[in-house]
Amino acid sequence: MFHKFASFPDTLPTKFNNPFYYEPDQLCLKAVDEVRNWIENADAEFRSEIEQGKMFGVLIVENKKELGFIAGYSGQICGRSDWKGYVPAVFDYLQPNGYFKQHEAEISSINKEITSRENSVEKRNAIKELQSTCNEAKLETEKYKGYIKEVKSERPEDKPLTQEMIHQSQFMKAELHRIKKRYSSLIAEKQTIVDNINNEINILKQQRRQKSDYLQRWLFKQFIMQNANGEQKDLIDIFYNYNELHAIPPAGSGECCEPKMLQYAFSHNMRPISMAMFWWGKSPKEEIRHHLHFYPACNNKCKPILNWMLQGIDVEPNSLDSEDSRTLEIIYEDEDIAIVNKPAGMLSVPGKSNRQSVYSIMRSRYKGNADSPLIVHRLDMATSGLLIIARTMNAYLDIQRQFKQHKVHKKYVACLSTPHTNDKDGTISLPLRPDINDRPRQLVDYINGKEAITKYHFTDTDRVELYPQTGRTHQLRMHCAHNEGLANPIKGDELYGKKDKRLYLHAEELTFIHPTTKKEVTFFYKAEF
Repeated sequence: MFHKFASFPDTLPTKFNNPFYYEPDQLCLKAVDEVRNWIENADAEFRSEIEQGKMFGVLIVENKKELGFIAGYSGQICGRSDWKGYVPAVFDYLQPNGYFKQHEAEISSINKEITSRENSVEKRNAIKELQSTCNEAKLETEKYKGYIKEVKSERPEDKPLTQEMIHQSQFMKAELHRIKKRYSSLIAEKQTIVDNINNEINILKQQRRQKSDYLQRWLFKQFIMQNANGEQKDLIDIFYNYNELHAIPPAGSGECCEPKMLQYAFSHNMRPISMAMFWWGKSPKEEIRHHLHFYPACNNKCKPILNWMLQGIDVEPNSLDSEDSRTLEIIYEDEDIAIVNKPAGMLSVPGKSNRQSVYSIMRSRYKGNADSPLIVHRLDMATSGLLIIARTMNAYLDIQRQFKQHKVHKKYVACLSTPHTNDKDGTISLPLRPDINDRPRQLVDYINGKEAITKYHFTDTDRVELYPQTGRTHQLRMHCAHNEGLANPIKGDELYGKKDKRLYLHAEELTFIHPTTKKEVTFFYKAEF
């Protein structure tokens, strides 16, 4: 699994690069070139599957005073975790007669039984008979009610009821009650048959859930991870220590290329130096993944694991978590509002880290003299540009209302990764939702996503003006990067494209109605790029 480099560089990195925020170094790029060559010369079966999309990784290591790399891929390829040249799975649960496959077969058998019961003739007939009886009951009841109404309509309105009429009414009322009671009994019988079938199905579903939960926990217990200190923990313990409220790891944890490579390195006494992960093949319909682009490790599955595994290694800090000491430029201020120019990399509101934010700076500036939440809208941390600060509650509520009614007009400017040769103007409509397995990333989802609309206008081949008509998280970044949008990530977008000095996205212009003067105001701050 160790692939030796022919030459040894004069110097090596003093710290391991941060897998959640990095730029691949020259050694990683060299290793990736070799892996690309393997892929391009792989057999047809291997190539056919990975063309649909697969994450690969390389880990530069020092092994017995020799420098080289190991390589891995996330998950399996063609149902295998043992392709030559790549590190194996941390735990291979795919053995045909192994514990996992045997119990998986049991769950599959229950699945088939549930599907069979759900689609059975017995259930269809029972539901059909129940519906038919309900319809008969409704028709019979309505028919008799009509008869009662007809009888009563024939009685003289100007004469009192006779004893015979009273007895007739009592009989009809009792007969209607008997009809309802008879059908109620029939419906209850039919409903019992349907309920019994559904109860049997629910018992099977409960068995399936219990067996699935047990098998999942068993599987995570078999993933015994090692860290740089030589300590070992299974995934259940790692996730519990990371977050007690979410102790059960997400499905697929431990199967990404990053923990697989580190596990192999530690178990073979190799010293990790740097790593990089790249995508091969088609872009998924939901996620942003481009062929041969580099990507950071995912947060939901990998962050708890890598934080544990990298203990004992000097790792480069993630600049997204470090404290921000930059100043915030205020370009306009009165008694009701302020307009600030947020620099790229500054938070709009406080996050989990100790970084300062627009909110903390402005709250400190007003020292209790502002009775509002201050922040009416936000910009991504990586985005620079104009933000409105509401100094009073009346201003806050007024501007918030304008946002909800789409009366605040925003113009962004962005530089894209590659020259654009298609239409100069257009509209992108791609519904978005959070990627619950890798926040803060977003996904395109036509079923569960929220409407997101962006108008655009190219002022140059790589420079575009963006006019969001809605305000979804990462809307502009997703609409630029996604294959059904511009298919051209914003330059410096480390989440959906390639990392650079910064994200080249800037909120350049804001137009809205001043909450006090009721006059339209426009603020402009030219992008620095």
